[in-house]
Amino acid sequence: MSAMQYSADFKSRTTAIARLFEDSFGASEGAEEGALIGGLARDMLSEVPDTDLHVFTAWDVDTMVGAIIFSRLQAPNDHRRVFLLAPVAVAPDQQGKGVGQSLLRHGLSEMRRAGADVAVTYGDPAYYCKVGFRPATTETVPAPRRLQYPEGWQAQSLTDAPLAPITGPLHCVQAIDDPVYW
Repeated sequence: MSAMQYSADFKSRTTAIARLFEDSFGASEGAEEGALIGGLARDMLSEVPDTDLHVFTAWDVDTMVGAIIFSRLQAPNDHRRVFLLAPVAVAPDQQGKGVGQSLLRHGLSEMRRAGADVAVTYGDPAYYCKVGFRPATTETVPAPRRLQYPEGWQAQSLTDAPLAPITGPLHCVQAIDDPVYW
C-alpha cells in the first residue's frame, strides 16, 4: 500500500462514506447490520450539526479505505468536551492491514488538536486498547443508554490529565440515540 492520506472533508463524500460503513459491516456482520450502520452513518453525516461532528477518512491514492466518526456527548454537569467515537469502518479488502489503527491514531490526534478532552467508544476492547482506550464503568463514564455489552464501554483522556470520572448524565446526538446501537 502506498502512503495513506487522511481527510476531514466529508460534506461532498457523505454517500461514499455511508456506503463504506454499509459494506464494512455487511461483510463482517451481515446485510442487515450493514444496512443499519450504513443508515446510522448517513443520518449522522446529514443531521448532526458540524460543531458536534468530526469525520476522518483514510485514502490509498484515490480510494477511501477507512472512515471514523466522532460525535459530541453533551455533559451538562461537566466542563470537559467529550466525544463518542462510533462508528468505525475499514474497507473489507483492507482489514487486517493497519488501516483502522492508523486512522484511529490520526483521528485521536486531530481531536486533541481540536480541544477535545475525552474520547469514549463502545466496541471490542482488544482492538481499541491499541490506541489508548481503557475499560470504563458507567459510574466513571455514564453511558447515554443502557449498554448491552458493558465490557465494550471504553474511554481515554485526550489531555495530559488522567481520566477523572465524568459528572453525568451524558447525552448523545439524536442520530445514535436509539437502543439498537447500545
